[in-house]
Amino acid sequence: MINELFNIREKVVIITGASEGIGKEISLFLSKLGAHVVLIARNEKKLALLAQEIKDNEGKVTIKPYDLNNIHGIKDLIADIYEECKSVDVLINNAGINIAKPIEELQIEDWEKVMQLNVTSMAFLCQAVGEYMKLNNYGKIINMSSQMGFVGYYKRSLYSASKGAVNQLTKALAIEWAEHKINVNGIAPTFIETKLTEKMFEDSKFRSEVMDRIPLGRLAKCEDLLGAILLLSTKSSDMITGQTLLIDGGWTVW
Repeated sequence: MINELFNIREKVVIITGASEGIGKEISLFLSKLGAHVVLIARNEKKLALLAQEIKDNEGKVTIKPYDLNNIHGIKDLIADIYEECKSVDVLINNAGINIAKPIEELQIEDWEKVMQLNVTSMAFLCQAVGEYMKLNNYGKIINMSSQMGFVGYYKRSLYSASKGAVNQLTKALAIEWAEHKINVNGIAPTFIETKLTEKMFEDSKFRSEVMDRIPLGRLAKCEDLLGAILLLSTKSSDMITGQTLLIDGGWTVW
């Protein structure tokens, strides 16, 4: 029974923002467990390198270089994936961006850029994928949120607003699609130690402030998200929907 509950083999899993960072680690993890991963990101070269790494480990992979800011092409992108892979079982909405500025310095262009990728593209990816999941009366959608969707922090008004929207989108879709047995959930990490965040944590004052807010006493790593990803991607979460799981080392417990 345990093997069946956490079985991801042969499932078609779409992962956005897959070429580096968290998306890359999720892609490698699920492919090693036997999933057919479909990788979406703008950088075709990085996607190709990741795909080769997956193939070298006997994994099944399809790459789809695409800029998710092109909202109007998302429906066709998902239709193409469905036609090629014959199924869409899991969608992991990982692509996102942060522009860290005090509210006084934000420009309308900043606001539109973050909301376009973090919220609008996610909503229309869900819309497009949902149509195919309804055909099977089953599906799993995981939206990448952040602890900043639950708390405030310096220079995070825009990012927090976008992730708060993600949390509410997750709840609304869970209600709308419950009758189709489509589970819609989110994951909300704290600050994660990756190559992309190294420069941010070179600021010792900032690092100290962040560490002081995490009771478990360390930054998160990509691997800290993988258990939740597997849970929410498989039958083990069939009775979980509309929830956003905080993986924050206790930040929001204070």
